[in-house]
Amino acid sequence: MKAEIVTPKKSIAEYKQYDKFLLAVDCIIFGFDGEQLKALFIKRAFEPGLGKWSLMGGFVKHEEGVEEAAQRILNQLTGLSNIYMEQLSCFGEVDRDPGGRVVSIAYFALINITDYGDELMKEHNAKWFDLKKVPNLIFDHKKMVTLAKERLQQKVANHPIGFALLPYKFTLRQLQSLYEAIYETTIDKRNFTRKILDIGILNKLDEKEKESSKKGSFYYVFDEKKYRQLDKEGMKLI
Repeated sequence: MKAEIVTPKKSIAEYKQYDKFLLAVDCIIFGFDGEQLKALFIKRAFEPGLGKWSLMGGFVKHEEGVEEAAQRILNQLTGLSNIYMEQLSCFGEVDRDPGGRVVSIAYFALINITDYGDELMKEHNAKWFDLKKVPNLIFDHKKMVTLAKERLQQKVANHPIGFALLPYKFTLRQLQSLYEAIYETTIDKRNFTRKILDIGILNKLDEKEKESSKKGSFYYVFDEKKYRQLDKEGMKLI
């Protein structure tokens, strides 16, 4: 019988021999204005990169987790809580930040663009940009935005996260416009309408939106309970 090999436990002092560096969180915030998918950027208020366009970010505090930090930063910028948020990836190139050795955990978030007030936009010197016209961004933030956009395209095919970009009630045309903006392509109206209604996750309201046409289009709301039931069965959304 082989004797059990016991590895000595390392003391806490072992940690001291390793380098220490900063941990940050960067947030890619998407919004939809009814026609275009947009991302929210801010003018950086300090060096390095003073005055340049940047994602909203910050360092993780000693007493908080990474996700808590992301929620705090998103709330500071938008004033909103309960935002759809998802961890994207880790960015840790040695020279990614000229200010020092910083590893960043990127998150992407989805908000209803009309919920973001002008006062907060002015306070943070923020601006919405069409994803087809993203300005020059500091560090590796452009890479983060590109990856977040790809992740969003993957997710909305199977999960109804896109509804977070819409008002509570919306028309089928607004919903189609959202998917066309996300995938940057034209979608056949008849096929889209039939497919989305056949899934059964929308509830039709008696109310109509009449600003776009005299006849008007019925409003719908997302039925999350019905979706969760279908999701267990492996439903594909689009």
